[in-house]
Amino acid sequence: MDDAGIEVFQADQSSACSRVTLRHLAGRDQDEFLGLVNASTDLHRPWVSLPSTPEQYQAYLARYAQPDEESVLICVRGSGAIAGVVNINSIIRGRFQSGSVAYAAFAPTAGQGYMTEGLTLVVRYAFEQLRVHRLEAQIQPDNHASLTLVRKVGFRYEGCSPELLYIDGAWRDHERWAITNTMIDIRPTPPHATLPER
Repeated sequence: MDDAGIEVFQADQSSACSRVTLRHLAGRDQDEFLGLVNASTDLHRPWVSLPSTPEQYQAYLARYAQPDEESVLICVRGSGAIAGVVNINSIIRGRFQSGSVAYAAFAPTAGQGYMTEGLTLVVRYAFEQLRVHRLEAQIQPDNHASLTLVRKVGFRYEGCSPELLYIDGAWRDHERWAITNTMIDIRPTPPHATLPER
């Protein structure tokens, strides 16, 4: 997927002072991405599993080339260093107009607020450019950093689902958090073409 949509979106943002920029995951990112995954093992486990070999990375890249999946890198403005990744998974159109977000910070820049800024931008990008109505995040109850992040961005708690996702070798309980395009101030955009009139 090319970055034209993200570039148009970022050009329209009034927050030119943001410390981060967005771009789609690409083949050229393999070495940096895998190095960051390796450096972030303690940060990610047991919350998330990212590709750690070239073969896994290529499969990951192929997955996010599909029209109902997007992988967006959060990069530090100026240096271009990758600070994190946000995936918009399982985008469903029609009456639902929804996607599920998953994300990870990388250890070298973790704890500096880049993920808060980046996820905020990705949410706006999803609502304004992809024109989804709703984004969901499923988070393990003990993942306090992730819960803090979604609260800061404006997601609301919707409940807990026992044994929802298979993570790190076991079925894990997850809290469900969501945000809709009516919960934040976004630029007016027409509905997606697949939304029925009634």
